[in-house]
Amino acid sequence: AEALDPFWKRLKSARARIEAVAIDMSQAYVNAVRAHLPQATLVFDHFHVVKLMNDKLADLRRDLQRQANAQKKEVLKGTRWLLLKASKNLNEARNEAERLDAALELNAPLAAAYYLKEDLRQLWSQPDKECATPFLEGWIERARATGLRQLVQMSNTLSLYRAGILAYYDVPISTGPLEGTNNKIKTLQRQAYGYRDQEFFRLRI
Repeated sequence: AEALDPFWKRLKSARARIEAVAIDMSQAYVNAVRAHLPQATLVFDHFHVVKLMNDKLADLRRDLQRQANAQKKEVLKGTRWLLLKASKNLNEARNEAERLDAALELNAPLAAAYYLKEDLRQLWSQPDKECATPFLEGWIERARATGLRQLVQMSNTLSLYRAGILAYYDVPISTGPLEGTNNKIKTLQRQAYGYRDQEFFRLRI
């Protein structure tokens, strides 16, 4: 949050009128925005929401693999990226759909988490906020009903941040352009194997 202090000063001098802010669910950033832009609408970025769900799914897979017998471990091995991929992106040539199905058939908790992950992606495809609200509430209830630690945690997080998640339907913005810029900066660093001269690095950016 301290890194934002110079930004708030520039923003104040520019007299910019900010109506909404796309943000991840970091409480430090939430507090900073609320302190400096109390009237702005907070929109929790959907890419970060899905990423958090992917993290919970990966955590569950690790737990299940530790508890699995030899046969289940062999099936679960190498399925991490398949679980995190959107179903439409599975590679047919590599039999990814078949390998994923085998892992899901063998493990009911993993299957429940995977299908909830896929359902969550549909939250931002609803026709309007009136449809998205019961969709989100239903998802939260289903996640809690599984009794799985990771999914209960995720349901609690979405319940806590539901207003900012649904605010996307009032102000459809995301941090996507910012993430793209950050990736370009990281690519610059990799190509140069790092910069010792910070001023030159700033000029390159």
